[in-house]
Amino acid sequence: QVQLVESGGGLVQAGGSLRLSCAASGIIFSINTMGWYRQAPGKQREVVAAINSGGSTNYADSVKGRFTISRDNAKNTVYLQMNSLKPEDTAVYYCNARLRSYSLDGYWGQGTQVTVSS
Repeated sequence: QVQLVESGGGLVQAGGSLRLSCAASGIIFSINTMGWYRQAPGKQREVVAAINSGGSTNYADSVKGRFTISRDNAKNTVYLQMNSLKPEDTAVYYCNARLRSYSLDGYWGQGTQVTVSS
């Protein structure tokens, strides 16, 4: 059984920073891409940032220059450093990992709330 557990969400004022973490555990042979998505009330889930096993990254235009994704392969953990937060960044943030356990599948975390006050 594979689990993704997120932490680090919370309430912050506009202009502030938060760091999200997501640790994968269980029977894991390899992890391909890890990423962060978010879903605001009444909106569809959207990709925020992703990082592949080689360390190449991609970001949504709305967060470029403010957010940084990184990963620690030894710990099966992905991070999202969020700086210069804006009220429109308010959402539930979900971790996603495409990894090989007994098969190659995508897994989701339970989500962590990020609220940015103006």
